[in-house]
Amino acid sequence: MKKSYPSLFACIFITLAAGMISGAVNRPDSWYAALIKPLWTPPGWVFAPVWIVLYVMMGVALWLIWERRTARLSSAAISLFMIQLIFNVVWSWFFFGMHSPALAFADICILWASILATIILFARVYRPAGLLLIPYFLWVSFAAVLNFSIWRLNAGIV
Repeated sequence: MKKSYPSLFACIFITLAAGMISGAVNRPDSWYAALIKPLWTPPGWVFAPVWIVLYVMMGVALWLIWERRTARLSSAAISLFMIQLIFNVVWSWFFFGMHSPALAFADICILWASILATIILFARVYRPAGLLLIPYFLWVSFAAVLNFSIWRLNAGIV
C-alpha cells in the first residue's frame, strides 16, 4: 500500500487543531485555582506535553485508518473518531468555559465510551491503529476520575 504523507500531516493537523481549540478555552483562571483538588492532581505543566503526544498518536491512528478507507468499517471508524474528537473539545468548554465540572463529567463519560468504541473499530480495520489510541483512553480514564473527584470535592461550591 502506497502511503500518502500529505494525508498523514492533515490527520495530525486535525487532531492538533482540536487540541489548540481546547487549549484556547483551557486557561486555568481564578475559578480553577480556587477549586479543591485531590492531592494526586498533576501539576499544570504536565497536561500540555501529554496532550501533544496523545494528539499526534491520535492523528497517526486516524491516518492509518484513512489509508485503509476502502476496508470494511473504515468509514464508520473515521466517523466515530470525529465524534469522539468533538466530545474531547467540548469537555474543555464545559469544565473551564462554563465552570461546570458536572457537565464536563457527563461529557467525559460519553467521550470515554466513544474512545473505547473507536479503539474497537480501529482495531478491526487495522490493529496498530487501535493500539495507538490506548494511551489516549488511559489518560481520559484518569482525567474522568480527576474530573469526578473535583466535582465531588466542590459540590457545595460550584
